[in-house]
Amino acid sequence: MRIATATATATATVVALALAAGITAPAASASGAGPGVDGIWRTDGYGTVLALHHGTYQEYQTTSVSCLKGDTARRIGPGTYTVGGDVLTVRLGHDGDHATLGTAGDVGHRKLVRVPALPTACTRPTPKDPLTTFDVFWQSYEENYPFFAAKGIDWHAVRDQYRPQVRKDTTRAELFDVFSRMVRPLHDAHVAVQDGDHVFAEGRPGTEVPDEELDAKVKKFVVARDLAGAPYRRDFANGRITYADLAGGDRIGYLRISGFAGYLPDDDAPYAAQLAELDRALNTVLTPERTCHLHGLIIDLRINGGGSDALGIHIAQRLTDTPYIAYAKRARNDPKDPGRHTRPEPIPVLPAHAPRYTGPITVLTSGSTVSAGETFTQALIDRPGRTIRIGRPTQGVFSDVMERELPNGMTAWLPNEEYLTDSGHTFDGTGIPPEVTVPVFTKEEFATGRDSAFDQAVRLLGTGH
Repeated sequence: MRIATATATATATVVALALAAGITAPAASASGAGPGVDGIWRTDGYGTVLALHHGTYQEYQTTSVSCLKGDTARRIGPGTYTVGGDVLTVRLGHDGDHATLGTAGDVGHRKLVRVPALPTACTRPTPKDPLTTFDVFWQSYEENYPFFAAKGIDWHAVRDQYRPQVRKDTTRAELFDVFSRMVRPLHDAHVAVQDGDHVFAEGRPGTEVPDEELDAKVKKFVVARDLAGAPYRRDFANGRITYADLAGGDRIGYLRISGFAGYLPDDDAPYAAQLAELDRALNTVLTPERTCHLHGLIIDLRINGGGSDALGIHIAQRLTDTPYIAYAKRARNDPKDPGRHTRPEPIPVLPAHAPRYTGPITVLTSGSTVSAGETFTQALIDRPGRTIRIGRPTQGVFSDVMERELPNGMTAWLPNEEYLTDSGHTFDGTGIPPEVTVPVFTKEEFATGRDSAFDQAVRLLGTGH
């Protein structure tokens, strides 16, 4: 396979695609010095207002009935803030009244508009009683959740059914149960209700949301069954990534990725450290010799709990010589109209400045391919070169997850974004379908020692079909 680096022409091609879709690049940050971005900003979509003053960043989560404080960050450089392990960057536009907000580890940007003052609701305390908490919970979904119509849910009828069950003396446990019953019919793995260590979440029926136990069980099975006799096998990234050269003369590689997070023992490791660990794995695996030698590559995402979309894009950059658009990202931006969205932002895949494999790929997926595992799968759909999906449909949740604080200290989690194909289609709810459908880790497959998806991938790559 040819080894090359990204060229100025390739970069210009992707920029042209982005401009054609109506997206402009953020202004240079010369105007993004600390005092320049100070002020009050409203996001386009996301129901958020930001207050940037004297080196601090304060998020306010707003609805038409509430305003509650969210994340607080401190400035570490011009227009740059840190909260936990996340780095946030605010870049000022040329007119001084518009800006963009980016987060390390995320793809895409949020547009900001300067406003004269905080909403009035942000200047007074929010009552913490059960009824107020119910109203904020319901309103947060009403203004941000994009998929009620697609899932056949009348959210107003849900309010009419459950609000009369909430009283002044409703306990936290009772309220948690009410919230859980309200969102259970959504069957959305990006929807959750949290009260301390108590969490309600539920995936699509007929699927299993991955956890450490399932990951360990499947990895043990794959290593013993599929990778037996492999002349080379190695784990990377805290065990989340496994690579093997398969036995036999077909020169096929196998890359298992069980998540796009947790690459280091420290759960709070910043994105930059996770990225460095990923690069260590990719540079070890995708050497000039191997990228030329391989005839095919199996990418196994069947058990993938998600994480950072940006890490998925980073891997995609090692799998192409030609720039292309992975997907376009948009969010709900009208509290009263679920059909209105922010302008879609194309997310480019630019060939990496490193050895790249550009030959045939098979991607193994299942209902336990979740979130960033799905956005990575979507990023490979239009990859130049032969790419075939094998297995079962993915989980069907793509959006970043909004974390909405509730007045009584509980937290609601929900999606508010869509990831679009070049034809404007989304795979939310149904998941990305395979092109070749076979069983994946069923009881029968485990009992009989079969791995139909893996075997099909080897056959397709070995025969060149």
